[in-house]
Amino acid sequence: MVSAAPGSGKTVLLRSWIGQSGLTGQAGWVSAGRGEGSPQPFWLSVLSALRQTESGSTLVQVLTAAPELDGWAIVERLLGDLAPLTEQLWLVVDDVHELDPEALSQLELLIMRAPSQLRFVLATRRDVRLGLHRLRLEGELTEIREPDLRFTVAEAEALFDVDEGRSWFRYHNLFADLLRLELRHTAPDEVTGLHRQAADWLGRNGRPVQAIEQAQAAREWDLAARLLADHWPGFHLDGQAATVHELLAGFPAETGKADAELAVVTAVDELSQGSLETAEQYLALAESAIAAVPDARQEQAQLLLGMARLLHARQRADLPTVAEEAHKLQDTADVPHPTRPGLGEELRALALITLGSAQFWAGQIDPAEQHLEQGAALARRIGRPYLEFTSLAFQAQIEIFRSTAQALELGTQAVELAQRNGWSGDPAVGIASLVVGTVLVYQGRLEEAESWVQRAELGLRAEAEPAEGLAVRYMRGVLEFARGRDADALAAFEAADRLAGRLAEPSFVVLPNRSSVVQSLVHLGEYERAEQAFADLDDQDRDDGLMRIGLAALRLAQQNPQEAIAALAPFLDGSSPGPFPGQPVPSLPQVTFWASVFLLEAIARDALSDSHAAASALERALDLAEPDGALQVFLEHPAPGLLERHARQGTGHASLIADILSVLAGRQLAPQSTRPSPPLEALSDSEIRVLRYLPTNLTGPEIAGELYVSLNTVRTHMRHLYAKLGTHRRAEAVARARALGLLAPAPSRGNVTLSS
Repeated sequence: MVSAAPGSGKTVLLRSWIGQSGLTGQAGWVSAGRGEGSPQPFWLSVLSALRQTESGSTLVQVLTAAPELDGWAIVERLLGDLAPLTEQLWLVVDDVHELDPEALSQLELLIMRAPSQLRFVLATRRDVRLGLHRLRLEGELTEIREPDLRFTVAEAEALFDVDEGRSWFRYHNLFADLLRLELRHTAPDEVTGLHRQAADWLGRNGRPVQAIEQAQAAREWDLAARLLADHWPGFHLDGQAATVHELLAGFPAETGKADAELAVVTAVDELSQGSLETAEQYLALAESAIAAVPDARQEQAQLLLGMARLLHARQRADLPTVAEEAHKLQDTADVPHPTRPGLGEELRALALITLGSAQFWAGQIDPAEQHLEQGAALARRIGRPYLEFTSLAFQAQIEIFRSTAQALELGTQAVELAQRNGWSGDPAVGIASLVVGTVLVYQGRLEEAESWVQRAELGLRAEAEPAEGLAVRYMRGVLEFARGRDADALAAFEAADRLAGRLAEPSFVVLPNRSSVVQSLVHLGEYERAEQAFADLDDQDRDDGLMRIGLAALRLAQQNPQEAIAALAPFLDGSSPGPFPGQPVPSLPQVTFWASVFLLEAIARDALSDSHAAASALERALDLAEPDGALQVFLEHPAPGLLERHARQGTGHASLIADILSVLAGRQLAPQSTRPSPPLEALSDSEIRVLRYLPTNLTGPEIAGELYVSLNTVRTHMRHLYAKLGTHRRAEAVARARALGLLAPAPSRGNVTLSS
């Protein structure tokens, strides 16, 4: 809380703090000035400000002004949007004293219920009623008041920074801003020339971002475009896509279309933003205009175009083109760059990592592993941590086929590395999160998996990365299927299947996903649609091992265990090696497949009253699942009765069976789309107001004080709430209200966490 009289420097202090702390992308700024203090305009401004931050851009949903919009409802919606927040986010509210009492109460509620990662900075001319005494008592409040804002003599001297030899000086930002304003008033004709001189000096002294900004301020578009094109490879190799995006926004639209090199940079930016079609248009513009590039810049322009083609092909999962462009880029790397001697090694690392990632999605695991390891080693040797980070994320994917423990370790390491270096919004974070979520789902750790799958969903946009988007939707379906929410699982699997058509080359995830579509339909009793799904496949896909798993599940549901066994026969008699040939059986995909085969055989044998064969098949499934605790197979094909009988017969996997039965007993068996039954009676507005305070730590008397009502009134409303929600305790009422959508979900708290 910053509280001081007008003109004390509150706003300047906070803006300087944000800039100097590097929090520009993590802080949303709202000014509650005159006319903005009523609830609706204030909260719409809050949403807009948070959406401009890195985390908020993916979490906070757009909301349009409407007469019926209620500030309390907006706060509840915002709490729901921010529930998955995992990184620190700042909300700065200036002129808090201008908020009306209702908006203040809503802000107080947000402060009390917000996830711990959301931090608040409030600036005001006078103290306001916000219940901050609670935070003060808990040591959670820092206060800055007017005496703290006064300059000491030493601080005043610091406005002028002079070196010991007095050969240069640098003004403090406050004084520099004042001088710039004075210059615009007294010598406006000199401003453009000074910007140009600054651009030249900054460019020569290793400050390319500031040089480009100065060239743009001088409206020297050719100079700005040349500087950006020269430095873009370095920006990309450092993971500075957000910086490039901001710099491109400073150019007039027609400049990017007329300049071939700038068109290439714009194309890659559009790829990172998920606009594949627009990116392809800019690539076409660049290719048609590149002949007009001066001879002195032809080599640079061709290099940019080659990098863009490589990234575009990888995004479309076009492995042949990725391989072709990667080899071209490595050939280019063999020719020394005239101004950047180390660029060749950097390009070689980029080519290897990009090729490896594309090979992974095509199911070429061994060559993918080889190229990723080579790329990572090279990136480490030449000091390119961003390339090392992206390689680490893809290597975590490879480990799913090798070691689940190593996959978990590499996935969390990649996310931690991204957080330390400001790459949290990079798609590779989504990939690493998907790896962690995948392992947790297959181990039956469903609640832990949720936050990681959410992080992957936020980091991997299907329109930008269709192969990765397909995998994320598939894993969302697997998670919902394991929870017993079959309708939601089917929706996710079908969404994934639609993305398959956007890939230039098929992904190895496509057939597992289509098998899961069939199994979801079976669980929902839609046998005709399941049969039709099989009929729509070609002969090769229909005979695939994963599709035979779906067929066996369908035949079991149709009370035909003999045909279920027939569907599995090629794997049971050893005539077929199954899917993922060449991969070791301990790998997660192989364990999942073979455990499914033996579990479905056990269910079929049990239905045929062959208890000995059923026990033998079930023991083989448990043997496979035990080392990594792979519970997910037993959640997709639940057979609790069979497992209970098997446990009584002296199995060596009693502990694993107990874990499986525990998850099966605790999960929600109804589809997620079937919402909990509504309250016995509609809640009144007053009851809803009380309900919103129940997730906080406020006592009954404190809630009464917040709402300006008596304690008896609050108690009456709480009794009515419990009765209408069918609960008996405060925590139960909160949980029930969240399930019904009356309250925002609780902030995500997984057990697999990142180290600090």
